[in-house]
Amino acid sequence: MTDQSNTDAPDAALRADIRRLGTLLGEALVRQEGSELLAEVEEVRALVRTDSATAAQRLAALDVATGTKLGRAFSTYFHLANVTEQVHRARELRAARAVTGGWLRETAELIRKAGTSAADIDAAVRRLAIRPVFTAHPTEAARRSILVKQRALADTLDAEAAERALGGGADTAAYDRRLAELIDLLWQTDELRLTRPEPTDEARNAIYYLTELYANAAPRVLADLHDTLADLGAEVPVTAQPFTFGTWIGGDRDGNPYVTPEVTANVLRLQHEYGIRAAEHAMDGLVSDLSLSARHAHLSEPLAASLDADLAALPELPARFRRVNAEEPYRLKARCIKQKLANTRARLAARRPHEPGRDYLGTAEYVADLELIRTSLAEHDGALIADGRVADAIRAAQAFGLQLATMDVREHSEKHHAVLAQLYRAVGEVDYASLDRPARTELLVAELAGRRPLSTPDVALDEAERRTYDVFATIREMQDTFGPKVIESYIVSMTHGVDDLLAAVVLARENGLVNVHSGHSRLDFVPLLETVHELKPAGELLDAWLSIPEYRKIVAARGDVQEIMLGYSDSNKEAGIASSQWSIHQAQRAMRDAAAKHGVTLRLFHGRGGTVGRGGGPTHEAILAQPYGTLDGSIKVTEQGEVISDKYTLPALARENLELTVSAVLQATLLHTEPRQPATELAVWDSVMDTVAGAAESAYRNLVEHPRLPDYFWACTPTALLGSLNIGSRPSKRPNTDAGLDGLRAIPWVFGWTQTRQIVPGWYGVGSGLAAANAAGLTDTLRAMYQRWQFFRTFISNVEMMLAKTDLSIARRYVDALVPDELRHFADQIETEYASTVREVLAITGEAHLLDAQPVLRRTLEVRDTYLEPLHHLQVSLLSKYAAAGGADAGDEALQRALLSTVNGIAAGLRNTG
Repeated sequence: MTDQSNTDAPDAALRADIRRLGTLLGEALVRQEGSELLAEVEEVRALVRTDSATAAQRLAALDVATGTKLGRAFSTYFHLANVTEQVHRARELRAARAVTGGWLRETAELIRKAGTSAADIDAAVRRLAIRPVFTAHPTEAARRSILVKQRALADTLDAEAAERALGGGADTAAYDRRLAELIDLLWQTDELRLTRPEPTDEARNAIYYLTELYANAAPRVLADLHDTLADLGAEVPVTAQPFTFGTWIGGDRDGNPYVTPEVTANVLRLQHEYGIRAAEHAMDGLVSDLSLSARHAHLSEPLAASLDADLAALPELPARFRRVNAEEPYRLKARCIKQKLANTRARLAARRPHEPGRDYLGTAEYVADLELIRTSLAEHDGALIADGRVADAIRAAQAFGLQLATMDVREHSEKHHAVLAQLYRAVGEVDYASLDRPARTELLVAELAGRRPLSTPDVALDEAERRTYDVFATIREMQDTFGPKVIESYIVSMTHGVDDLLAAVVLARENGLVNVHSGHSRLDFVPLLETVHELKPAGELLDAWLSIPEYRKIVAARGDVQEIMLGYSDSNKEAGIASSQWSIHQAQRAMRDAAAKHGVTLRLFHGRGGTVGRGGGPTHEAILAQPYGTLDGSIKVTEQGEVISDKYTLPALARENLELTVSAVLQATLLHTEPRQPATELAVWDSVMDTVAGAAESAYRNLVEHPRLPDYFWACTPTALLGSLNIGSRPSKRPNTDAGLDGLRAIPWVFGWTQTRQIVPGWYGVGSGLAAANAAGLTDTLRAMYQRWQFFRTFISNVEMMLAKTDLSIARRYVDALVPDELRHFADQIETEYASTVREVLAITGEAHLLDAQPVLRRTLEVRDTYLEPLHHLQVSLLSKYAAAGGADAGDEALQRALLSTVNGIAAGLRNTG
């Protein structure tokens, strides 16, 4: 299986490696399955190039067993192509870094040219608080067993390249042998999960990436940031926290019945087990390094006193260390720190109380010990040592803590109201469930202003309400056990009104997490605005919350910072990409102004998915496209599914992606504090976007609100199979919803359209929107917006990418084979809008074809299509057989597994699931 590509192309080296792995895959197929399978693969691949219809017929005639093997062959090819592309992308980035110095250096040059003072830079850096948040959203189709082998393939390719660069040649035969071994392992590894993962399984997957980041990429980016800013004259304390990591895994209860209070506690214990081990590994490095003798290096009095106290408090520290390291006080202190870390692990496992001086309660005590070492070294001729690995250990500890990531807890707004209805019924005061929003708001404000407890710990609650109520007690217990940083935010999803946020605050108060009278709060309360209906009045909602004196005291207790989460997925599913993106942009402006009115810092949490249809796209461009003044150093962004593996599997790519995000936030914070355009021009552009978004939303709703669209969607997509992939613990539909599309979550919604190459969420309606603006005589304005407005340019660029991935000739095969005649008009409607959108986008970009400005990317997608097309034909055939056999009710496991193998292959080929 080889890609016959132009060897003179700029990506010739990449293509050569893909051809090489394709050849090795072909040899593996012969070894594992016989020459007949390889012959079948090659024949199908050739037919696809010359006679697509005959290729489809040939694939339809295959028996299920052969179809499964064929699907796995093409799927494995994509796994190999993906990892090779990652390896070469990392090499290109390293080469560029050698010339330009990396993204932070480029940003530093922009800051220097802008004439920003060192004092302003220093102040901005101290406000940096960037947090990628790992979620368990089920969009990574590949098992971790597959991802680990891909990492091994990448390491092998890099090792060979390094040997060739250093020695002028490499033992190609030996490397081919290792690559062939890994390909055989891939082939013999089941790519499908046997069971649905539990939240703790999802946590282990996130921990895999977090510990890799702890050991490799994060310390390097933090050191680079320190050095870059020092060159600009800014002083960055080594204990600063420019970025940390967050997680929803084990805390995201919205629609996931498997995330119980007990699961939350278990996941946090698991995170600490691995987080402390990562810290112990860092201490191993310091124990090795800090061989300074008391005969040649001095010790500060605070460090000496601390060491004496440790030795007295830690009798279990081996006598051998006390003897051998008696004149190596820095090394002995490092051993004491490692012992306290081990004691902390043991204490948490045994669920014993904290013992001051013998173990750590939270990260702060651990960092304080490290800081004693660093300060002493710096004061006694050891500045280089202090600023080297010791500083790296402190920065990593500040970024990850002992818990690796700070957990957010999320719950649906209606769950809190259900608990309160039972609490108020118990006290016999009011029929809470019958109150409208204004009345509920008035009641909850009065409740917060009062001093009585509304409930008791043993209050009678139904099972579901008890689980919602108990999570607040679990939060308090976890903070008491692990420290205040372990859980910081409580997110209320589907926040529609003021009362939805206040309901969560009242329940937190009942569990001792909030006291407005003493100005105390152990949590941030974060409304999640998910639909266009909530995004449009976002500024008014924020103003209403901050105008409530009791709630304003809570915000003051949290440092005068109000976090707001923006939901991209549901707003897109509801209103289409144009209206969603524009509503989010306008909401940010309105909330910026409302926060400023109340003297509050606004921290935005962007709930971006992997695909453009769920808010995805290049992070750097997305950050720079935000309205001015909305980003003042602090930002949170979700990372999920295939985005995590794509960004963080290889250390070099992890470093680049982290640095890219940090540099964009730094640039936006320092250089985008005022509008880039005159107010009069921006007002005109806003009006144009109103026209575009309004017409686009109308076109989109005309499609998705048709009563028969659910029938079309379920008939022509493999969405019903998503649950069988076992890629996440959360059900794909919201509870208590019917077979329509309203209850379908955004991930399976995008999944279905993507698998069939219609990709409606990524572009539908944009053509109608742009056409409406052109009809209004705004063509020249649209082109000016594309040239000079970062928001609009990023929007069009993301839509263009989705248009390029769309293939309606493939989609038509699904429709012709699977959709009843009376529903095929939907395909006609989609094709008409697609043609319009391509035409309108090209008119704005000035290109003759999609992605003309990105020829390497366009070529990559074209090559992938050659291998994707057989998978699509095979999937169509198998879906027909599946439907004819009665679907899931038929119980044909072999047929279902064959279908799932095509789902995996298409997801790998498109590098998107949902």
